[in-house]
Amino acid sequence: MVEQAVQNILEMRGITKIFGDVKANDGIDLSVRRGEIHGLLGENGAGKTTLMNILYGLYKPNAGVIFIDGKEAAIEDSLAAIRHGVGMIHQHFMLVPAFTVLENIVLGLRSSREPFLDLKKARNEVAQLAKRHVLTVYPDALISDLSTGLKQQVEIIKMLYRGANILILDEPTGVLTPSEMVELFGTLKSLARQGKSVIIISHKLEEIMEVTDRVSVLRRGRMVAAFNTCETTPAELARQMVGREVVFRVEKKAREPGDVMLEVRDLCVRGMRKASTLKSISFSVREGEIFGIAGVDGNGQTELMEALAGLRRVESGDVFLDGESIANLNPGVIAKKKLAFVPEDRKEMGVVRGFGIDRNMILRNVDAPPVSRHGVIDNQYVRRETDRMIGEYDVRLSYRKTTADQLSGGNLQKIILARELGSVPKVLLAMHPTRGLDVGAIEFIHGKILKARERGAAIVIVSTELEEILMLSDRIAVFFDGNISGILDQKDASVEALGRLMAGITGEAEQEGGGRCAKDHED
Repeated sequence: MVEQAVQNILEMRGITKIFGDVKANDGIDLSVRRGEIHGLLGENGAGKTTLMNILYGLYKPNAGVIFIDGKEAAIEDSLAAIRHGVGMIHQHFMLVPAFTVLENIVLGLRSSREPFLDLKKARNEVAQLAKRHVLTVYPDALISDLSTGLKQQVEIIKMLYRGANILILDEPTGVLTPSEMVELFGTLKSLARQGKSVIIISHKLEEIMEVTDRVSVLRRGRMVAAFNTCETTPAELARQMVGREVVFRVEKKAREPGDVMLEVRDLCVRGMRKASTLKSISFSVREGEIFGIAGVDGNGQTELMEALAGLRRVESGDVFLDGESIANLNPGVIAKKKLAFVPEDRKEMGVVRGFGIDRNMILRNVDAPPVSRHGVIDNQYVRRETDRMIGEYDVRLSYRKTTADQLSGGNLQKIILARELGSVPKVLLAMHPTRGLDVGAIEFIHGKILKARERGAAIVIVSTELEEILMLSDRIAVFFDGNISGILDQKDASVEALGRLMAGITGEAEQEGGGRCAKDHED
């Protein structure tokens, strides 16, 4: 008994959290050992983030106790959590973009030279931490100038600087490139070897299998299973998460594509930086075809999709939807021509954050029957249709009148997909359609996308998940430095072939477009 208490750095016993009529956590027991990487797995809305927000002091439980190092810990807020050695790195980083790395690390801490900052001492301590834990840190760099991977390292070292022995990472790989993921996993393993305990909240079975020592599975607010990772399989974890067998690869029926529905001709779009400026891009997508776009984030994918949806100005070239030019038309006009768009930034572009679910569901057609007549919204119809979509897409709500900004990322994605696919579009543009979704939801969304293909929609999907691109696409374009470095038929594509094109190494791949604009763009 004593040995077990010493081994477990953290024990959460009987944790219950209630929101309205919903038990987000229902009597959960969780133990984490010293020096281990512990995976917390579950569907969207299973209660993972709620449980960790309780541990970090952001929520107070309705029942249950927490023990850290064998002693009961009263964690009233995040400052108390930090005093107990608990640090949390959120999915959306809590950094001040205009401050330097060093300023962000020391922000909010007492200084030995008050009212002045002792940045020299802090710099030395941060350098020692970075060396000890093999972290890359540039103390004088502005946060706004860093890559996503480096920002995450700043968050990790910020928690270590505050004395964290238990690190919580919420969906840590959701915004990372494959190489940044490898670096992160190396960092976490190094931390564990040095006695730190790491809890990873995740939906991704492959990363759980790769990096964790043990894994606990939540389903609908309850702890349903715990495994040593080496003694389980992805299929078993998926079954425990969802409560049924999960099909990892959906069946895509052979289909002869129809007429060209979307044509992009010599498109030039100014990017947020030089590498993402589109340089005379050309391609076409036919009815009943899925056109996948792969590439490292920041090579022009976002600019392309926003230009197609009317959210970014086309500098030159043209875009045709069913033979009609739509370049630089108002986004609302383009949407009415049956083009649906699932944006990259769910919270800022996909929804109105302060609106409830009902209002967000009708954003596309709020001014047309059957949603409204003569300028008056039919609230009864809207509630009925929203309830149907919530059931069909398995959206998990704490309470029915919740606003969009209170939803988890995965549930928010389901709302957006339900709205856009529900419009029965001729063209569907989807950026990272399954980012942040659990395996059951991914299976469901893939099925919905393939049904839209069978119906004859022309579909463009942007994803950094190469397996997803390979599974869904009929043809695949790879973006590099604002150009299309190659377009492959699905039968000719592989992870290796796509990887070479992502690095700008072109081969025999078809190239519909990727020249230079008549006028070069500056940064």
